[in-house]
Amino acid sequence: MENLLTSLTASLTELREPNKVIARAGNQPVAILNRNEAIGYFVPKSAVVDVQLEFASKDQVTAFIKTKLAKIDHVIDYLKDK
Repeated sequence: MENLLTSLTASLTELREPNKVIARAGNQPVAILNRNEAIGYFVPKSAVVDVQLEFASKDQVTAFIKTKLAKIDHVIDYLKDK
């Protein structure tokens, strides 16, 4: 069973009329389903209009990478041969 990141869903067929999907969604994202499988998310502009972006400093990025590096070591090892 797949976990959706929203409680609202719409089919690809419903996206033929995106205004109806937007009206129903309000300020919430909508999971787009194809044959009952989520294939993406439709996020109305109103859902992200108040999002504040903050830029990370080089030191913050380096600290973040160092804390996460142990979790992705196997990926880095795999990519070395590619």
